[in-house]
Amino acid sequence: MEFLVFLAVLSTFVAAVAIRYLRPDEASVAIGGMYLWLGYAGVLGYIGVFGDPALRPPGPAFVLIPVFLFVFLFLARSAPAARIAASIPLGLLMGAQVFRVGVELFLYRLWHAGLAPHMLTFEGANFDILIGLSAPVVAWLHATGRMGERPALAWNGLGIAMLANVAVRAMLTAPGLFHLITTDLPDRAIGIFPFTYIPGFMAPLGLTLHVLAIRALRAKLRMRTAQRPHPRKPQAE
Repeated sequence: MEFLVFLAVLSTFVAAVAIRYLRPDEASVAIGGMYLWLGYAGVLGYIGVFGDPALRPPGPAFVLIPVFLFVFLFLARSAPAARIAASIPLGLLMGAQVFRVGVELFLYRLWHAGLAPHMLTFEGANFDILIGLSAPVVAWLHATGRMGERPALAWNGLGIAMLANVAVRAMLTAPGLFHLITTDLPDRAIGIFPFTYIPGFMAPLGLTLHVLAIRALRAKLRMRTAQRPHPRKPQAE
C-alpha cells in the first residue's frame, strides 16, 4: 500500500507540473500519455509478463524498448520536447530527482523481504541514492548562480550513468535469459506487481527529467555563446 501511495504522489506531481508550466494542449497530451503508460505497465506487471523467465523477448523488453524509443527519438531530438524543457524551471527538473531517495528505500526494504539482491541497494552497488540526496542541493546551487551549466550537465550525465548501472544490474540478477550475475538473492521484485513500476515508471521518470534538464542546459549554453561579444578585427590603417 505504501508503494502505491508513493506512486500516486509521483504521478500527481508530474500532472501538476504539466498543468502549471505547459500549454493546455501539451499538458493534456502529457498527462493522458502518462496515465495510459501507467495502465500499460501496470497490466504487464499484474498479468506476470515482467516476471515470466520463459518469454522471448524477456518481459522487461516490452517496457524498456518503448521507453528508449520515446526518450531518444522524442525527448532528446524533437522541437516540442525542447519547448517543454524550456517551459519547466531547471531547478524543478533537477530538484525533482529527490524522489529517487524513496525508490532506494523501497529497494532496501525489498532486499530485507527477500525479493531483491543486496547488490541493488545503497549498501551494495547501487549509488543512485546519491543523485537523489544531491538533487535539491544541485538545484539550489544552479538557481542561485553558484553552479554553472557545465557542472550541472556533468551532474545530469552522472545521474543517467547511475540509472544505467542499477538497470543493468537489475536485469542481470533477475531470473530469465539475462541472468548472468549470481547474488545472494535473485531480483524477483522486478516481476512482482506493483514493484514492476520501479522499472516501468520510476526509472523512466528519472531518465526523462535528466534528458529534459540536459536539453535546457545546452540551450542556455548556446544562448550565452551567441550573446558573447566577438572581438573586433583591427582595421587596416
